[in-house]
Amino acid sequence: MKITERFFKVGSEWNVIHLPYRPNGFAVFIFGDRNHFVGEESSFWMQHHGRNQLLTSLRNQGYTLVNSNLFGRHWGSEKAVHYAKQLIHYVFRQEILNEKIHLLAEGTGALVADELLRSIPDQIRSAAMLNPCLDLQAQHQREKDNKFFYKQFIKEIADSYGISEREAADYPFKSISPYHNLVPVHIWQRLNGSSYPYMIHAKTFEERQKKGDYQVGLTLHLFDHPQRIYSAIAHFFKRHEKVL
Repeated sequence: MKITERFFKVGSEWNVIHLPYRPNGFAVFIFGDRNHFVGEESSFWMQHHGRNQLLTSLRNQGYTLVNSNLFGRHWGSEKAVHYAKQLIHYVFRQEILNEKIHLLAEGTGALVADELLRSIPDQIRSAAMLNPCLDLQAQHQREKDNKFFYKQFIKEIADSYGISEREAADYPFKSISPYHNLVPVHIWQRLNGSSYPYMIHAKTFEERQKKGDYQVGLTLHLFDHPQRIYSAIAHFFKRHEKVL
């Protein structure tokens, strides 16, 4: 039986690579939300019905998919971004792949994807985002409205950023600023039930990039037909593979 998943550890974190039966030569690096995980034998994306469907769909189209535990609730910390770069370098030493990668980010994973788009744009072919958290400063202000969840938020931030909870309460978190590169970005935003409100994340992100003469695609949906979204993501990736 052919191996379709390979779990491996780089440093302290577990990662998984999903291998296609007929590789198309392109890699997709997945950065998940705060409750997503990769363990020694399984992952959130493998266990969750919808995410597993997306994994299967992309793998069936030939994509090599890489997912990392990435310190769990990292909130886009510098440590997580540095690890993501190390992981990309590690995978390219192990696999024969096109030198430019696709990014697929969900929730807080978009904070890491955003930093990669700014720091290594020449290595990125395109970036797809699902219900992204992109403005950590705005999210911080929103979390203050709920005392119980705010306490947990501050604890997670302090742990991931390596600062005290007192420092986290007044930390100058990252906000949204325009890009200065031409990497295509498309956001699929659910209008109901998202932890990261459309108006302070996806909408603000889109508007800021317009001011910088950089266009970001945005699709709003109610998540009634997830298969349409999965097909749209694959089509988005393929559209940006014409130039190798």
